[in-house]
Amino acid sequence: MKRQPLRLAILEAIRILEAAGVESPRTDAELLAAHVLGVERGRLPLIPLVDPPVIEAIGQLVAQRAKRVPLQHLTGWAALGEMTVSVGPGVFIPRPETELLLEWGLTLLRDRQYPVVVDLCTGSGALALAVAHARPDAVVYAVDNDPNALAWARHNADARAEAGDTPIRLYSGDVGDSTIFAELDGLVDLVLCNPPYVPPGGELPPEVIDYDPAQAVFAADGGLAVIRQVVATAARLLKPGGGVAIEHDDTHAAAAPTIVSSRKVLTEVADHADLAGRPRFVTARRV
Repeated sequence: MKRQPLRLAILEAIRILEAAGVESPRTDAELLAAHVLGVERGRLPLIPLVDPPVIEAIGQLVAQRAKRVPLQHLTGWAALGEMTVSVGPGVFIPRPETELLLEWGLTLLRDRQYPVVVDLCTGSGALALAVAHARPDAVVYAVDNDPNALAWARHNADARAEAGDTPIRLYSGDVGDSTIFAELDGLVDLVLCNPPYVPPGGELPPEVIDYDPAQAVFAADGGLAVIRQVVATAARLLKPGGGVAIEHDDTHAAAAPTIVSSRKVLTEVADHADLAGRPRFVTARRV
């Protein structure tokens, strides 16, 4: 079997993905090729020629991606911060935008020893596990109400614990429950949340509509219903000087900070933009 240029296979993949309307065709083509070869994306230029079965395997994955199957479902993982988590059908895929929320939280914790952190609507567990990875001294709690998401979160939590990270404490529960984590009232340094926040009927790409669980994407009340519950829970859990960061839709630049400001115990309310400059998450501190 004659070996073939990897570069030409990647160029063909880019062409196919562009035609399919994939948002980042070059990145996705290169990540799929790296996945097949079992190497880092940056090492692809060091592999000029590959065997025909490799070309075929890349082609099969590219065909799936062209049908708008999420890249992360094809590779089996998603990154958040310095860490990756396993993802697939039944769980929300972490997005790069959430890394800014994570950075804000880690900055808040910088001068605190043994902080207590709560991740509400944890999904795959990515935020909670990223905090535990960055801060081995933290006690990290995470909760979700979806059994499928919790199964993925448990798998990821076990994998990170095996890799040496401090284990997180994972629970089944609803952020709308006024008694959730009642034993932590007034004791928490940081509350993080990437809740469902897209207004019902919002236009989204096929990767989201067809593959992310609807209950992890959409929320009633114009996308604000769960955010209201999270703000109420955070106001109860936080200790004085503790902080909360909540991701929101880019249409919530005014509404989300207003909801947070309605709690008199929360101050220093600020809204933050994502990597594309769109309003993306709101933060506050407990008086």
